Amino acid sequence: MIVTGDTTRLALTAASFAAYGLACLLPWLRQRKKRAAAKATGSDGWIVAHASQTGTGAELAEQTAATLRLAGIGVRLCEIGALTAETLQQTERILFIASTYGEGDAPDAAAAFADALMARQLPLPRLHYGVLALGDRSYAHFCGFGRALDGWLAAQGAQPLFERIDVDRGAAPAIGLWRQQLSHLAGTSDAPDWGAPAFAPWRLAARHLVNPGSAGAPVYHVELLPETGELPAWQSGDLVQVAAPADPDHPREYSIASIPADGRVHLLVRLHRHDDGSPGVASGWLCAGAAVGATVALRLRQHRRFRLEENFARPLILIGNGSGIAGLRGHLRARAAVGQGRNWLLFGERNAAHDLHYGAELHALRDAGMLERLDLAFSRDQPERLYVQDVLRRQAGALAEWMRQDAAIYVCGSLDGMAGGVDTALRDILGKEQVDALATQGRYRRDVY
Repeated sequence: MIVTGDTTRLALTAASFAAYGLACLLPWLRQRKKRAAAKATGSDGWIVAHASQTGTGAELAEQTAATLRLAGIGVRLCEIGALTAETLQQTERILFIASTYGEGDAPDAAAAFADALMARQLPLPRLHYGVLALGDRSYAHFCGFGRALDGWLAAQGAQPLFERIDVDRGAAPAIGLWRQQLSHLAGTSDAPDWGAPAFAPWRLAARHLVNPGSAGAPVYHVELLPETGELPAWQSGDLVQVAAPADPDHPREYSIASIPADGRVHLLVRLHRHDDGSPGVASGWLCAGAAVGATVALRLRQHRRFRLEENFARPLILIGNGSGIAGLRGHLRARAAVGQGRNWLLFGERNAAHDLHYGAELHALRDAGMLERLDLAFSRDQPERLYVQDVLRRQAGALAEWMRQDAAIYVCGSLDGMAGGVDTALRDILGKEQVDALATQGRYRRDVY
């Protein structure tokens, strides 16, 4: 190393280093400024946006984001309902995971997005996108929302990264095709494990009929315990998947009617019969085919769209019919366990004499101050039909007051009739804008089937 005392040479050397440093610094500053601006508009990296009714779409979105992050790609994960027109116009790459609710509708959290944005023209020339559409071919409008979203994006000038992928009831080949497209986009063949937890052996510990003498189909209270290991944790609102021996590739989902403190998973299962009189594959097995003590292949599944989460401290309005009382019972038991009694249950069935499922328990909760209001609708107990949505309309004033007190609404039960009727009643009483806002905020949640 040569050391010099020539001040002129030292000055020139320092100036050269300074110029070099400035030349390197300026592009970095420009890029930093660009990234900050992009971050402010939501256009930094990729967006993975999901619309999910029962949580499957949200889980796939999380797995999609994890795959991209593993490849070093920046990802923002959000619900489709959180996307604005500005975000869509300024973002270059968005992957959509879009479930369909009912006969082609958007899930609750994406309903406002569909109404406000997909009903208008919105030029999207810089957007490149992919759509994973989730659905069930037994419905007339299979993957209806995902297909509508794909068509709307294309009509606005957005460019598809690949053809839309339609998934029938979680079919593994279609999910595999989505993963393959992700690998191509990310430039990696390595990815996190997307496999769902394996089914575990559980024991059918108890079962009894809860509606003897009913004019409707038999409904059974079912209790299950793991055959090995400790009882796993879950939250009220979660689901179980049961794989019946006759059709293990298509598990059926049931709302959990208990909390871990109960020591068992409780289900409320209605025995379904097909038009030819044959029993449903899973319900027939759980209600009659499997003997008490038999082994049941089961796994728990988080249902984040129906959990209490940030609504736990709010007043709760619980609305349901039939076996939908199962998911609502879980919430009531979770709240009662911590002394939270600001609960209002509106429940409907056929006849009071035979169909008030868990009736003694509900009355006990009310007497203990854990159920502030209990409104019941029995459709066959009077000449004119009376349904839970009719009772809701009669209590419009009380509903408006509870909503002013920051209440959250949870609906569980049948898609046909009840869920649509309740939704219409809510929109008539509260207004469409408020109901859409409640859904976006997570204060209006549904588990309907």
